[in-house]
Amino acid sequence: MTRGPSTKQKIMGVNRVVAAVFLFILLGPNPTLAQPVFGPTQNPLGGSRVFGVKGCSKCHAVNGVGGKIGPDLGRIPRPRSFYDLAAAMWNHLPRMAERMGQLGIPRPQLSPQETGDLIAFLFTLDYFDPPGNIQRGRRLFVEKRCVVCHQVAGTGGVVGPNLDALKQYGSPIFVAAAMWNHGPAMAEAMQARRIERPTFRESELIDLIGYIKSASPASAEGPLFVLPGQADEGRRLFVEKRCIECHSVAGQGARVGPDLVERGVGRSLTQLAAAMWNKAPTMMEAARARGIALPQLRAEEMANIVAFLYSVRYFAEPGDPRRGRELARNKGCLGCHSLEGKGGQIAPDLARTKGLDSPPTVISTLRNHGGVMAHEAQRRRIPWPRLRPEEMADLVAFLQGLGRAW
Repeated sequence: MTRGPSTKQKIMGVNRVVAAVFLFILLGPNPTLAQPVFGPTQNPLGGSRVFGVKGCSKCHAVNGVGGKIGPDLGRIPRPRSFYDLAAAMWNHLPRMAERMGQLGIPRPQLSPQETGDLIAFLFTLDYFDPPGNIQRGRRLFVEKRCVVCHQVAGTGGVVGPNLDALKQYGSPIFVAAAMWNHGPAMAEAMQARRIERPTFRESELIDLIGYIKSASPASAEGPLFVLPGQADEGRRLFVEKRCIECHSVAGQGARVGPDLVERGVGRSLTQLAAAMWNKAPTMMEAARARGIALPQLRAEEMANIVAFLYSVRYFAEPGDPRRGRELARNKGCLGCHSLEGKGGQIAPDLARTKGLDSPPTVISTLRNHGGVMAHEAQRRRIPWPRLRPEEMADLVAFLQGLGRAW
């Protein structure tokens, strides 16, 4: 892959998530694109580059694009917290190591930064959906009466904006922002024409967008992508735009509307857009009753707010180091490792391991040494210790505590 004037053509038509991956690989590190989602140390765009250059795509696909040897990482069950992903990587490590050996693929080492970025990238795959069903979308465009006000490829009404421009937008963030911003005006127009306001199930909006993109003429400029936003900025906007006066986030905030983390965790952006559209009349009424003007949201502001909502549950519940210590004993870690001089003598003393100062550092260390550990476990006929996400959180908290002691 080389740089050149055909970069946009290479991106067009590529799956939405993978397009972001390829864009980053083509252009290289770019400070204007590197928007930290979950903190200054983790960058999902950097993780998309890790996914490419470290060879993950040789075995794994993302929503159908990539290797077919391992599971498609864009289609694993939701939701996925940091520890869900870390536990999955650990549990599949022996099989991955064995398969890579059979295929002659060298096992890459990951730095703590690369590990954190990669997990952040995999986490943001929750943002995206597979392509919609075009035939169902065409039928929905008529049945939901969208055709009365909107045009697609020259067919439809002229009351609302022409939807052909939607084809250019490679991220459903644009859809969510547009539906939110124009919702009140659309409600008035439908009421004036005695059109019942439609609601959308999550899959229906995905199909409708799929149809609009397929029917609309191609844009000469190529697709535009709004990539994952900044959680810290999203937190500020959540207060500034007065969302917090009706909604709580993980128990913090008002109780007029639902808690957006409890309801929204694991939702894709299109699912979020459908929920916002369906609930808009209730939200508008509640806002009017409290004298709150519905805020307008630019696409990048919507991206930042979504990043904030996702980031709240990214690490899920913090681990318990006391349970982690007991886990290290019960899972057989001390059969090979010692702890303060007691236990196995094959591997290093866990209490003397330095630098385990963050969850990505701990996961990076476990992953990089996992091949050796898997080989030794097989040689000694020791079952590989599988970890649930909450157990991984406890173990990381324990090991991180040991690292801080140094």
